[in-house]
Amino acid sequence: MRHSCRVPQLGKPADQRKALLRSLTTELIRHGRITTTKTRAKAVRSEAEHMITLAKEGTLAARRRALGYMYDPQLVHALFAGVNERYGNRNGGYTRILRTVNRRGDNAKMAIIELV
Repeated sequence: MRHSCRVPQLGKPADQRKALLRSLTTELIRHGRITTTKTRAKAVRSEAEHMITLAKEGTLAARRRALGYMYDPQLVHALFAGVNERYGNRNGGYTRILRTVNRRGDNAKMAIIELV
């Protein structure tokens, strides 16, 4: 039973799920907007907001935690350099999820997740 276990499983083993969320978070921060399924967008939202919160913190320990999570070190340095002018006065809510049309092949609910 999975009572009160609120981690989205995404139909994958733990190692594949963590790799998927890491790659989606990296690409979201790189491009600013990605198209994925609605469930994956909701799962990656918390990870992306956590990375932005680490960047706002700006300490060496926060930078090392972000470098250990994201795949691109140059992207982490760019995130830490430019986060204060973009999100300096915002206390959370750095992403937005927009519903789009269902996917043609399997009718999956699709969404666009973007940085605000």
